[in-house]
Amino acid sequence: MESFLNAVWENLYAAILFLAASLDALLSPIQTVTGPAAVIVLLAVLTVFTTKFLGKVCRTKRHIMLEKKFKYWLSVREEAMQCEDREKGKRMARNIDQAKLNRCYYDYFFEGLLLSLLTMYMPILMILSYINTFYRSERLMALTGRDYIMRFSSSGSEPTRVGSVFFFLVSLLSLYLSWFIIKKVLKVMGRNKAVNEEKQTPTTHYQVVN
Repeated sequence: MESFLNAVWENLYAAILFLAASLDALLSPIQTVTGPAAVIVLLAVLTVFTTKFLGKVCRTKRHIMLEKKFKYWLSVREEAMQCEDREKGKRMARNIDQAKLNRCYYDYFFEGLLLSLLTMYMPILMILSYINTFYRSERLMALTGRDYIMRFSSSGSEPTRVGSVFFFLVSLLSLYLSWFIIKKVLKVMGRNKAVNEEKQTPTTHYQVVN
């Protein structure tokens, strides 16, 4: 068993090295024209789109079933809380939590966490590992004559140098934040458009003639 696991790991490691070398060969022409900073931003963009795509398409039947089950018991709990007798409603909600809802939430959350590890964190860690390897300080020095991506200087202090890994993380967080803001803005615009269309829809009045 140990020899089998070692063989699997060796093949996996060789595949990762091959993919990294292939990616480096594909990005080298772009890097020659634009520089490492633009390549890292491009990798951040590709990472965001990849994780969003995988997050939508990679869903197990168990995760979908657990989501429906969790939403069902959550709606039952909300109905219990709407009981006219507040104390009775709280007792019913507490019983639902202990009997069903807490367990459903735990299973749904844990399944979603495992999916997130595969569809979001693994791609990010793979690209991060690639950047840490192929854009380390020594290689940046050979490519650009400096061992950093950018630097900020202020009067009376040493300039702050930004390395490749930190630059990638900042780019990635900025892109995720932009994605979230744009999605919210489009949602609000769509809701406002629907409300305006509803207001502009003419109402037909019928008059009963005797």
